[in-house]
Amino acid sequence: MGNLEFLIDNGIHAVVGTTGFTAERFQQVESWLVAKPNTSVLIAPNFAIGAVLSMHFAKQAARFFDSAEVIELHHPHKADAPSGTAARTAKLIAEARKGLPPNPDATSTSLPGARGADVDGIPVHAVRLAGLVAHQEVLFGTEGETLTIRHDSLDRTSFVPGVLLAVRRIAERPGLTVGLEPLLDLH
Repeated sequence: MGNLEFLIDNGIHAVVGTTGFTAERFQQVESWLVAKPNTSVLIAPNFAIGAVLSMHFAKQAARFFDSAEVIELHHPHKADAPSGTAARTAKLIAEARKGLPPNPDATSTSLPGARGADVDGIPVHAVRLAGLVAHQEVLFGTEGETLTIRHDSLDRTSFVPGVLLAVRRIAERPGLTVGLEPLLDLH
């Protein structure tokens, strides 16, 4: 946060990649930006354009299916579980399903954690495995059909196009921008 405060204080645009920002941190950045209205900050939880699109597609599909679950798979060195992208995906699905019945699930006995973490009513499962980089599946189900939306980052070069997009366009958006969605015109 100290580096970001320094950049804003000096009117330098910033692009930040992190999933660890709390609502309080976003508010802090916005308060710093009040004094520098021409300074731009973009904070993105994921720079893989395919991952951003898959979250958008999941939000669009959510209201058409009875069930939704998220499975994220990452390298074993990843510190957070579930990933910020998986948690955000689950929140987007839950938001799109507001007013609809919860996922049907008759499970009455299970080992702790076997049904995944509950993120706003959406089960999210985290896998850590050597050989993986970053992968996510969103599974939807309803009577007679399923839909799977999957994104795979096979190596870290998958993040470069999103980083370049952010760096090239950040100055167009004074203030705080969260995520790549606004730069991709996703609503």
